[in-house]
Amino acid sequence: MAASANNKLPNNLPQLQNLIKRDPQSYVDEFLQQYRHYQSNLQIFKLQPDKPNKELAELVTFLSQIAHCYTQQLSMFPKELSELLMSYHTVIEPDLRMTFCKALILLRNKDLIDPTNLLELFFELLRCHDKLLRKTLYTHIVTDIKNINAKHKNNKVNTVLQNFMYTMLRDSNPIAAKISLDVMVELYKRNIWNDAKTVNVITTACFSKVTKILVAGLQFFLGKDEDEKNESDSDSEKEGPSARDLMVRYSTGKKTSKNKKKLDKAMKVLKKHKKKKKAEVFNFSAIHLIHDSQDFSEKLLKQLESSKERFEVKIMMMELISRLVGIHELFLFNFYPFVQRFLQPHQREVTKILLCAAQASHQLVPPEIIEPVIMTIANNFVTDRNSGEVMTVGINAIKEVVGRCPLAITEDLLQDLAQYKTHKDKNVMMSARALIQLFRNLNPHMLHKKDRGKPTEASTDAKVKDYGELEAKDYIPGAEVLELEEEKKEGEEDEGHKNIHRSSKNESVSSSIKLVTLRNIEKLHKKPKADKETRLATAMAGRTDRKDFVKKHSKLNPHASTSNKEKKKHKNFMMMRHSQNVRTKGKRSFREKQIALREALLKKRKQYK
Repeated sequence: MAASANNKLPNNLPQLQNLIKRDPQSYVDEFLQQYRHYQSNLQIFKLQPDKPNKELAELVTFLSQIAHCYTQQLSMFPKELSELLMSYHTVIEPDLRMTFCKALILLRNKDLIDPTNLLELFFELLRCHDKLLRKTLYTHIVTDIKNINAKHKNNKVNTVLQNFMYTMLRDSNPIAAKISLDVMVELYKRNIWNDAKTVNVITTACFSKVTKILVAGLQFFLGKDEDEKNESDSDSEKEGPSARDLMVRYSTGKKTSKNKKKLDKAMKVLKKHKKKKKAEVFNFSAIHLIHDSQDFSEKLLKQLESSKERFEVKIMMMELISRLVGIHELFLFNFYPFVQRFLQPHQREVTKILLCAAQASHQLVPPEIIEPVIMTIANNFVTDRNSGEVMTVGINAIKEVVGRCPLAITEDLLQDLAQYKTHKDKNVMMSARALIQLFRNLNPHMLHKKDRGKPTEASTDAKVKDYGELEAKDYIPGAEVLELEEEKKEGEEDEGHKNIHRSSKNESVSSSIKLVTLRNIEKLHKKPKADKETRLATAMAGRTDRKDFVKKHSKLNPHASTSNKEKKKHKNFMMMRHSQNVRTKGKRSFREKQIALREALLKKRKQYK
């Protein structure tokens, strides 16, 4: 009797589920009983789909767990759930809807349902106003497509889903369209859907009227992702003190051997950390996969000219256009006058706009198109009425532009800019010298004779190329060194390779260009002097773990009132000037001094007695 009392299979679904998984054939009757129970609850649900039904949710979870044990009896079960969600997903109770979706995900993981139909259903469910549901569906869609293409590319499923996502990007529901775009971007980053079709579908997001979708599309091509940004922020937070901070700590602290060892250890850790820092990597494979980059950039420019988005979005559009023009060497002549309007020192994010002007310059652009841009930068930035930082930014921007289009600068302007090599500001001076060094390799004849430097083989053989002229060689520059390698020792072979590398590098200076960074524009050889507020903030930041220098008198009872003595400290001096306690010793009268002396003598006399 005790055994039969503990066995409550009709009411204990987890126990029955466990037993069925162990021996399905022995519990067919109990399963059929629960299945009939599920069908009756299903009919009740269809009458009132907006009401919660906890019993139906438990039965759906139970059947999805044992569906692989009775595939014949439950062959229509996945289709029933899909049809229920498709028909009632807008009115169904949220918890019950989540239960249905999790059941379908479980059936999909057991390979009991076709992935194409299920993923299309889940994309439809993205329209629901349920953030937790959308997050669950997003995670499953990415994971499922990754598993489908784990062993080999399933082109049949991929084609169907990509075509469906293309329609979802144009969906009237912005939430569904945004999540569909996020799925495609995530699959591209995971090298699952990294083909040209995916990239060109994402290009349509750059023309969306929804700002979130537009920004997500621009960020994809610009390589700016929020996760990467957060990682970089966390890395910057983890960074310890600099070498200068460590030296200051040691110099201001007590000079002991223990502190010296601590300093040496910290310096070693700092050097090790610097070596581990990875170089900046730029991956523009998505931009290279665009079918018609010229048409794409023209449409973007047209949208930019009439855009009413906020300024940050316009900057992103400018950056993408300039990157397209620079990488594909496109002809987009209307872009340069548009950028030229924003080239003012007081313009917000002006360094990014200068970066766009430099990235959009290449050797196939006619010099007369870029020359006005250079003149505008020189007139607005490189003048003595501006600060040294502004002048430095202007010269750096001109250097990056003419490095890609050397014919765009006139000889007079170049020689005028070269005069800043003796400027009192070190940043301006170093930027001007960098410009001179650039033209020593590109075209030394445009410089003054005194600025050309000592003639080298590279500078004497340098030939000024006309517009559109390409320098094609039928040999590898520096290959003649290889003939001498056989006569050299094994230790000198590495040096020969270095000579080849240096020679080929010098020969290809004028032909090598892909990327300008904001660091190149904002490069300052000497940091500007910090103002008083910055210095004070730095000083206070260093005192966070130090104790206060002034002793604080704390009360035993913080709610107690102040004494009369404390109140006198805060009173106006004119109110207390006649008080005896306020008068100083130096201003005592002769009579007061007599009394004080008499009391002191009497006190001393008593002590001797």
